Amino acid sequence: MSGDGGDEAPGGGELGIRLKAYEGLRAADSTGVAWDPVNEPMIRHWCEVLGDTGAAYRGPDAVAPPTMLQAWTMAGLSPRPERRGPYDELLGLLDAAGCTSVVATDCEQEYLRPLRPGDAITYDSVIESVSERKTTKLGTGYFVTTRMDIRVGADLAGTHRFRILKYAPARRQEPGPLPRPRRPRPVVNRDNAGFWEGVRRHRLLIQRCTACGTLRHPWLPGCNTCGGLDWDTVEASGEGTVFSYVVMHHPPFPAFDPPYAVGLIELAEGVRIVSNVVGVPYDKVRIGLPVRLEFRRYADEDEGADEGADREADEGGTLVLPVFAAVGGAG
Repeated sequence: MSGDGGDEAPGGGELGIRLKAYEGLRAADSTGVAWDPVNEPMIRHWCEVLGDTGAAYRGPDAVAPPTMLQAWTMAGLSPRPERRGPYDELLGLLDAAGCTSVVATDCEQEYLRPLRPGDAITYDSVIESVSERKTTKLGTGYFVTTRMDIRVGADLAGTHRFRILKYAPARRQEPGPLPRPRRPRPVVNRDNAGFWEGVRRHRLLIQRCTACGTLRHPWLPGCNTCGGLDWDTVEASGEGTVFSYVVMHHPPFPAFDPPYAVGLIELAEGVRIVSNVVGVPYDKVRIGLPVRLEFRRYADEDEGADEGADREADEGGTLVLPVFAAVGGAG
């Protein structure tokens, strides 16, 4: 769900006017200062957790991974008085109006300057927008977007936009027979839209760095090997083997029928992709099992439920996904 995911709800009245008055105000009363300067241990832990072995993040000329932008500004578990201000007042107004629940909907980052060990970070947050009253499946409320500007000295290093929905939960319907829930849709954004467009056309596309030729999956805006930003694609042959796998028993998800096997598939091209292993009983899946790419369509009972970018992966309301069938149908 995003800020455009809800339908306009009539009204808003005086509360809507009061909320709009917060647009453009600083979220906190003072400029924030990061607890610690950019540092190598934190970069190392981040890269280890994500399995990112990029050379740019090691050595005397190391930079911090761009996606760590928000990590340097995290407040931690201890309250920080300097973070209080108009944003807390805004949330208090919404609480008083019955919008007591909150869900984060999306964020967007822009990187303008690499961060290096030793950089001391300051940041300012602005309440960028408060939507009209919206009605969503969760309930009725308001989308609130903040923008954080992260600086090193006078230099703007990046921006971080964060959007939440502050809402009054919808009343639960009386218990009764429920339709089968729709299968979750993939999150399609500008970094991976080409991959899902390929899937829609029954092609499994792998990114290839045009500078060093390294293949990569999942899709990323830059090359982990050389840092190059230019890339093209190659189409996977569809042949692969099970590199690792898990069998899902619990917790049960209503849109799925456990038990089923989820595999980390090593493609013949050398990259790996997570997908379902099909065409063989779940207890026959083994490491090294040869598999072949298939594209399967998953229809929902509520085919009109697709919203926004989710439609990129659908064909007429039916979800298309790459899966991998055991070669020969036996483990």
